[in-house]
Amino acid sequence: MQPRRSPIAAPHEDLAALANRSAETPTCSARPARRIGALLLALLTAGCGSLNPFGGAPSGSGGTIAGFQGAVVAPEPRAALIGREILAHGGDAADAATAMGFALAVTLPSRVGLGGSGACLSFIPGRHAPEGGVPQAILFTPEAAPPEPTRPAGRPAALPMLARGLYLLHARSGRLPFPALIAPAEELARFGTPASRPLVRDIDIVAGPLLADPSARAVFGPAGTPLAIGAMLRQPALAATLGRLRVAGVGDLYQGELARQLAAESPLAGGPIGATALRTALPRVVAPIVLTDGNDRVAFLPPPADGGLAAAGAFQVLHHDPKALDAAAARALSIAAAWRRGGSTAAALLAGTVAPGGLPALPASTTFLALDRAGGAVACATTMGNLFGTGRIVPGLGFLLAASPATTPPPLLAAALAWNPNLHAFRAEAAGSGEQGAALAAATAMSNALRTGQAMPAAVPAPGRAQAIACARYLPGESGACGWAEDPRGSGLASGGN
Repeated sequence: MQPRRSPIAAPHEDLAALANRSAETPTCSARPARRIGALLLALLTAGCGSLNPFGGAPSGSGGTIAGFQGAVVAPEPRAALIGREILAHGGDAADAATAMGFALAVTLPSRVGLGGSGACLSFIPGRHAPEGGVPQAILFTPEAAPPEPTRPAGRPAALPMLARGLYLLHARSGRLPFPALIAPAEELARFGTPASRPLVRDIDIVAGPLLADPSARAVFGPAGTPLAIGAMLRQPALAATLGRLRVAGVGDLYQGELARQLAAESPLAGGPIGATALRTALPRVVAPIVLTDGNDRVAFLPPPADGGLAAAGAFQVLHHDPKALDAAAARALSIAAAWRRGGSTAAALLAGTVAPGGLPALPASTTFLALDRAGGAVACATTMGNLFGTGRIVPGLGFLLAASPATTPPPLLAAALAWNPNLHAFRAEAAGSGEQGAALAAATAMSNALRTGQAMPAAVPAPGRAQAIACARYLPGESGACGWAEDPRGSGLASGGN
């Protein structure tokens, strides 16, 4: 862990009132394309000439900010590099997380996609921050598409929640233009990107049924065999959809031309998804679960992102005995099982003794984190239900539909974020994946970060996987000693610094 010096937080404008609005039609500006890290990612925009995706960036070498920029962690390296580049050009944590979410929909569509869903914790630092400087949860959790008797579902699908969820996340505090955050993902889809180890690993697991779909085979096995690591992954139809979102706004997917296309074509991808269900599929900003750890507070994702509730239960055990991993795991699963049975509130489950219980086999999920130079932070968990969702790409739109939670148990979406309410400053954030181990992974990573001041002093228990960012002396402040880590057993990337 290397020490980093951080500036004082800048004020943020709270735009949470935009939760139920669609993105307005953006404007385009003619400026040269820019490099994205070492990948030479052209940030050109279809239909608008060249877009300056980093307009208004503070001055610095090459248009980037000087000094500490922040940190990002993602399960796929190219998405992480895009998030870091957003921070380098003056974006905040919400900007970086939004850009990474869209990028992952291209580079890791097995676990993140326009057809998928998730939840994020968002922290805006400062004494005058919205909601009193308390983290908030942005929930765009899995929702089953209502059945349509005249169009039976071959593979029941979930409603596509990711785009609206990321829009709401950005609306609360983002600084850069929203279209600029879609542009990197659009270009990756249009011009192609080398298939990463995490994606190829997921393709290999479900190659048979996935490549049975002609549209999916054209993307993930164009030569008749699954993509190999480093093979070019091209998704022109997805690029066109992302371009439409960038130009026409996110609302087009829910009540515009893209919505009409999705309603018409979704039965071929499992669906169907009706126009009314799309229009009313809205994310929410809600209060998180909050526990106390000394002078700090720890926020967890609240239900229906019940992985956060389970992580809070595990954290209670680890707070008293950091070595009691078996007891923490058992409490996490028991609390999640009790919540899913119904009849109890989150507060009651955390306050009392819970009967032993377990969960069925759970689907895959993934997570990503962002921290900006002012101490703003975002921790997200996302899912497609099953790996690659329904396994069918919507014809003409280029994205997979997620599996319905009515037929596939939802995953444990688990994330936590710690801050000091007196200093109004960030301390740590962590997120966990790995089926039944997701909640324990998030709780263990957060517990370890708060005890040691380090992001990942040790790997979390299998099958869980974790990501973490930690600042031993808080951020913002006179000095920041911050570290960031991706799970050592994964193939993602943690990146940050100057």
